[in-house]
Amino acid sequence: MAGGSHPSGFNPHLPGFRYQVLSKLLGASMWFFILYRAREDGPKLLGLRHPWEGHGHNDEHSESH
Repeated sequence: MAGGSHPSGFNPHLPGFRYQVLSKLLGASMWFFILYRAREDGPKLLGLRHPWEGHGHNDEHSESH
């Protein structure tokens, strides 16, 4: 059963080389974006940090505000 036709007559063709490369590129960019956003917003989503605690700077504003 490793080769040959399927008993039901369904014989799909393999995708072209361009589509294989494009799908890998889009998949890799999707995972890069997901992992980047998880690094940036993960602690806030998991409840480990509050969203109003700042963006990594000290929030040293002048008293004249």
